[in-house]
Amino acid sequence: MSLHGLQLIGDLRERAGLPELQQPGRAAPELWTGHAAASGEPLEPTYADATPVEIDRALNLARQAHRRGSTADQRAALLDAIATAILELGPALIERCALETGLPVARLESERGRTCTQLRMFAALVREGSWVDARIDAGLPDRQPLARPDLRRMLVPLGPVVVFAASNFPLAFSVAGGDTASAIAAGCPVVIKAHPSHPGTSELVGEAMLAAGRALAMPEGWCSVLHGRGHALGRALVMHPHTRAVGFTGSLRGGRALMEAAMQRPDPIPVYAEMGAINPVFLLPGALERRAEALADAAAASITAGVGQFCTKPGVLIVERSDASERFATRLAERLHGSEPGVMLDARLLGEYRERVAARAASLECEPAASPNHRAAAQLLRCDAERFANQADLREELFGPTSLLVECRDEAEMLALADALAGQLAAALHFEPDMPDDFDRATRLLMTLWDRAGRIVFQGWPTGVEPCSAIQHGGPWPASSDARSTSVGTAAITRFARPLCFQDVPNGMLPIELRDANPRGLLRTLDGRLTKDSQCVSSPAAPIRVV
Repeated sequence: MSLHGLQLIGDLRERAGLPELQQPGRAAPELWTGHAAASGEPLEPTYADATPVEIDRALNLARQAHRRGSTADQRAALLDAIATAILELGPALIERCALETGLPVARLESERGRTCTQLRMFAALVREGSWVDARIDAGLPDRQPLARPDLRRMLVPLGPVVVFAASNFPLAFSVAGGDTASAIAAGCPVVIKAHPSHPGTSELVGEAMLAAGRALAMPEGWCSVLHGRGHALGRALVMHPHTRAVGFTGSLRGGRALMEAAMQRPDPIPVYAEMGAINPVFLLPGALERRAEALADAAAASITAGVGQFCTKPGVLIVERSDASERFATRLAERLHGSEPGVMLDARLLGEYRERVAARAASLECEPAASPNHRAAAQLLRCDAERFANQADLREELFGPTSLLVECRDEAEMLALADALAGQLAAALHFEPDMPDDFDRATRLLMTLWDRAGRIVFQGWPTGVEPCSAIQHGGPWPASSDARSTSVGTAAITRFARPLCFQDVPNGMLPIELRDANPRGLLRTLDGRLTKDSQCVSSPAAPIRVV
């Protein structure tokens, strides 16, 4: 499949700005290209920011597609077809993605597998269907002194969803990533803002998705992919009156800007933003005494995985100062110093990484690691708990392969540090279960971290997020905009649905999920009982008190 650099708007393919150029005095759109992450070399074709006319066209089509609706079987077939279409792109997708992002081929092949797995996971969820949480309370016309109406409730799609593709997972959190998959599964059309650091990858995947939709006769507008570099495009997408929700993975600054835009609308909408974290790892004295070197090796692998560009990278390691913690620190510093500098996703991220590492190193009175051209060097920085508590920038996410070791005087200082943490995507804890002191400390830490993280990891590392039913990838602010939501796993579907209650609606006019016969065999709540029964069996109603 050759790249053309055009916007993908429903069934249309056009160069951004061309309709406007037909008007006298209208300036030509500024064209731009992607770049090879390892060299900075420009990559053809050229792209342009989507214009207001194109944004409006994409969301008008999305609204029309939403009103046409889709069945669960159609959506499940579409999700499976998208997964197949992505695989059929073959080596061309991996080669372009590796060129644009600098990520290794093996990593991208694994990520492609994860992308297809989560698409098929949502297809299976939609086919089974019980996620709609159908609830039926049959009418009680003879109840005294007031009859009860027939009430039926289920989750229904919100409407057009705007998805902002992430930079660090160019497949699994991008055009066909988790936000897109969960929105489609819920029945929502999607308008996707492709990430400008991998436009060619985005175009390949977008075209494959749309081809899959055409083969299944999906309504035009179920998916559009728009390109753009500036903040204006993102704000316009959020502010458009047809947008009903937003999915975003990126920085805290970017997420806050989208949330503020959403709240300025006449009708505010939800922005589900996953905005990163420092994902603290607590290493208790017993664990360090017994396995300091092994823990240091594992920590180095987690910190440098993906060149430190995972939102679950352990950005802070917390210990109590001791001989064992010093062995751990020495070994970890050696491992990071000896690791191969890696290519970051784009020049902007690399520049920000170097600047922030230099600033932190200067404040901590140490030298920053030297990063060769187009590469990021790993480094371990160190400070005490008091410095960590008083220096705000040390508590902010640092995107890249550097982590901070925080040394506490004792358990009380470690617990106080944990209690003062902001919300995290994940927190991890290493201890020795057979050592009573370590076990008791771990128990006390667990109760503190309960309020601080969306996922708590024992004897492991925060990196690695499994797409499945039980995973939680989201946490208290500022890790995400809504601690009740997740951007990974089947529970992500509920972000893009809302409850709707049908009162005394004739059976033949109800959604199929709420009809008496239960033709799909869903697990539903009937008169308070969770069952797959096809009929309501109401218990005799007690009189109600009218006040």
